[in-house]
Amino acid sequence: MAEVSEVLMSVLSTIRVPRPGDRVHKDECALSFASPESEGGLYVCMNSFLGFGSQYVDRHHKRTGQRAYLQITRTRKAQKEDDNNSGSGDPPKKKPTRLAIGIEGGFDVEQEQYEEEVKVVLFPGRQEVVSDDLASMPDVVRERVSLSMAGVMAADSVSHALQVQQWDGEVRQESRHAPELKQLDNGLKIPPSGWRCEICDLQENLWMNLTDGKINCGRRYFDGTGGNNHALQHFQETGYPLAVKLGTITPDGADVYSYDEDDMVLDSKLPEHLSHFGINMMNMEKTERTMTELEIAVNQRVGEWEVIQESGATLRPLWGPGLTGMKNLGNSCYLNSVMQVLFTVPDFQTKYVSNIDKILDEAPSDPTQDFKTQVAKLGYGLLSGEYSKPAPDPSDESSSSSEPRGDQVGIAARMFKALVGRGHPEFSTNRQQDAQEFLLYFINMVERNCRSGMNPSEAFRFLVEERIVCQQSQKAKYTQRVDYMVQLPVPMDQATNTEELQEAERLREEAESSGAPPPPVPRACIPFSACLAAWSEPETLTDFWSSAVQAKTTATKTTRFASFPDHLVIQVKKFTFGLDWVPKKLDVSIDVPDTLDLAALRGTGQQPGEELLPEVAPPPLMTPDVEVKAPVLDDSTVSQLCEMGFPLEACRKAVYYTGNIGIDAAMNWVMGHMEDPDFSAPLVLPGCSSAPGTTPTESVSEEHLATIVSMGFSREQATKALRATSNVLERAVDWIFSHLDDLESMEVSEGGRSAGDSEGTREPPPGPRVRDGQGKYELFALISHMGTSTMCGHYVCHIKKDQQWVIFNDQKVCASEKPPKDLGYLYFYRRVAE
Repeated sequence: MAEVSEVLMSVLSTIRVPRPGDRVHKDECALSFASPESEGGLYVCMNSFLGFGSQYVDRHHKRTGQRAYLQITRTRKAQKEDDNNSGSGDPPKKKPTRLAIGIEGGFDVEQEQYEEEVKVVLFPGRQEVVSDDLASMPDVVRERVSLSMAGVMAADSVSHALQVQQWDGEVRQESRHAPELKQLDNGLKIPPSGWRCEICDLQENLWMNLTDGKINCGRRYFDGTGGNNHALQHFQETGYPLAVKLGTITPDGADVYSYDEDDMVLDSKLPEHLSHFGINMMNMEKTERTMTELEIAVNQRVGEWEVIQESGATLRPLWGPGLTGMKNLGNSCYLNSVMQVLFTVPDFQTKYVSNIDKILDEAPSDPTQDFKTQVAKLGYGLLSGEYSKPAPDPSDESSSSSEPRGDQVGIAARMFKALVGRGHPEFSTNRQQDAQEFLLYFINMVERNCRSGMNPSEAFRFLVEERIVCQQSQKAKYTQRVDYMVQLPVPMDQATNTEELQEAERLREEAESSGAPPPPVPRACIPFSACLAAWSEPETLTDFWSSAVQAKTTATKTTRFASFPDHLVIQVKKFTFGLDWVPKKLDVSIDVPDTLDLAALRGTGQQPGEELLPEVAPPPLMTPDVEVKAPVLDDSTVSQLCEMGFPLEACRKAVYYTGNIGIDAAMNWVMGHMEDPDFSAPLVLPGCSSAPGTTPTESVSEEHLATIVSMGFSREQATKALRATSNVLERAVDWIFSHLDDLESMEVSEGGRSAGDSEGTREPPPGPRVRDGQGKYELFALISHMGTSTMCGHYVCHIKKDQQWVIFNDQKVCASEKPPKDLGYLYFYRRVAE
């Protein structure tokens, strides 16, 4: 022990006590998915507080010279059998009772209990020191080591703090209308029961307006159930904002909706507002499900849930390389599904997994913040098979002899999720997200991090040809843009079971008139060929500014493939808005084929004898003064474009270069110039002597510059952000985080990248690099969604591996018996070999 004491004394200066702000990684290895529950536990560096599994701790010791690590090992305690334990593919074991995450009773609440062992391990000899050993050591050693150990154990783990973000969908804000709500003295008194909609006589889902006491039915849900929107129509006619759901009133409260605020709200004066119409809250009993209960039920909608998760059959669990489950970190199923599919693509396997050792050897001092390292770690975790093992059953100590369960140990991609979501207003949260948006967001991150060397995103990249023909001159314009996904519209009017749908609507109307419960609504069957035709058919453009006739006219736009990618992603646009602008999901079945031949949709470019529209800009909007002044732009058109998500300066250019003639012309300009390198650079007027990227009329606040520079950006980047946002600090900060791609390009041009990157960008290609080949494809994966909106519900993916379809449902990985090919949201095809 004296020898150990001497070693500790020699490394005492490297042992730190965590301070506020230190990132302590004590739940997950920085280079693998080892955790304190893994064999050998987790070793936390007592200087950097990075965690390493037993297979990587030696690597860190040799690279850094650090010798003292805190080894944390956890053993799961045995628990009693859960009576509600479900078979493979079924809904969660514990039925949620709250619309919440990370809160007791909410979705995916983990209640694991562990026994924990902690000790200091000294390298290279792996000498162990437990807490009792410190008692016989010098005071200075005992105090420093004990404080460090206690500090590490008391600190909130980085991954845990980011993952367990509690979200409670039941928390509501006080309505701004509640304190001073005006109620009409119309003498109306509401009976305690027997309510009906005043317009259609519906007897359920009834809402009483708190201003005039009128009772009407609620909104119609996406599947045709619910109500007939009469309460909403009453608000639109009267402007009376608050309504209470009858049947949910109890002494504890009720569901109150604010149509003006478009949200469920609190009404602190609800007893008084109800009393005005003769309702005594203390005597009321609940007779209908609350909106929270309905949303929980909808999030587990039986029809889609059972079909997509194949829960009607006992699925055979699978384990091994490429068959690794991913834990749901609280609504992370969208991320899990996307990453499972991406690492089926050979380009991603080659880039991040084939040379995993080289990537880890070259990882920076803090690999938790390195994109390439964390993506490689995730890819290796999914493909290696190291974590593809049956999850131990805590209720059965001899679980090795029992039937295997569908659940796996799997991997929890907390560190990856935290890194890729950092700074994003949605992906950094624990809310459910749109898998399609995350896929494009992640591809964009790969693009930014692969400017030199192999870029796996090229597997999806293709060129779209847009042909616009002026109907007055018959002259054409051809533009090309880069895309990564085909978004197919769903033409509901092309359903093949129209008679069945019409009959169902007739029965529903009869049920409403008689007060009977509505019948089930059949699913609309839409041919895939109709979706493809809707995407490729010519689109009419009104108010198109034609350079041939120098005036507005009508044009047609036709979209075709200018190249065919190795892997084609197709999104079925199931999510749309109703006439009342309420988001809804189209409940459709589409006969998506196993093979595709898109050769007929290849663009042909300019045809023989076809004249092109002249490249003539509209008359410049210049003042007659000699001095160059800022153009007078139509602010409403600029605002409309900005609201679509385009950069402010690009919107100003679009309005300027189209002569202030309207939104359609400006939108055409935007779509035709999105790939321009200076697309979002500030507008520079002709004849201006200022350098590119500057405007002569705007000066930048030094105080604002200093604030942005303090966030880690260069002065040039901060200047660009402020000039792009009219010197408004808050907007500049938002702008800079949404234009990281442009800003990193600035770094390249300024020589701020590594030598490899500089070499890779010395001779930029003349255009976007795309692969091309025949347009014949075969389906190899699909991502399906259950629920009413992309922002709620659940995602599952099916992937074809060695001619066998496999379902990846978070931690459950099983052989698929009937993949729901007709109910998918995202479809993934790969090119068929010639």
